[in-house]
Amino acid sequence: MSVDLKILRKQLRHQRRVVSSFQQKQAQQKVLQQLIRLKSFQHAKKIGVYLHAFGELNTNQIIEYCFKQHKQVYLPMICNMNQQLHWVKITQQQYRNNRFSHHPFGMKEPMASRGLHVSKLDLLIMPLLACDIYGTRIGMGGGYYDKTLASAGQRPFRLGIAHDFQLIEQRLHRETWDQPLDALLTPSCYLYFKR
Repeated sequence: MSVDLKILRKQLRHQRRVVSSFQQKQAQQKVLQQLIRLKSFQHAKKIGVYLHAFGELNTNQIIEYCFKQHKQVYLPMICNMNQQLHWVKITQQQYRNNRFSHHPFGMKEPMASRGLHVSKLDLLIMPLLACDIYGTRIGMGGGYYDKTLASAGQRPFRLGIAHDFQLIEQRLHRETWDQPLDALLTPSCYLYFKR
């Protein structure tokens, strides 16, 4: 039986929106506790991460921890010419002072004209709507991460982070352009996938 993606997206968007701030805080603490033990995180110097905007797992603690560990933090910026994400390095001061522009889609992004290609990152921490036990990631529907990663080869290590309810037991249909994850981290589990 295949999963109806339209219904699944609607359900999961709703579920993400109703997560309380207390549940968000607990979830991000549990994910961070696991993240700091991962070799892919410990060895990474350049880390791409997102600013949460639509109920995704909150990334505040992850970003602050990266700065504390003297890791370079990069945020995505949508390039209008090719609809790919470019990765812009931010400072702790910039992050804490919330110096970002508002994208028409509703999220914040760094104010810069240039950024790195995703393959220059060591680790990419990605948001998602759903992921199955095979590493198939379903995003918000814009395809930005898929388009960006299509030209990246094996780098960077692709780590999805999500709430537990976003891990789907049923196999999700994977299109030829869908870029799978290397691993998924939720508050209660870590799954590693062979790409």
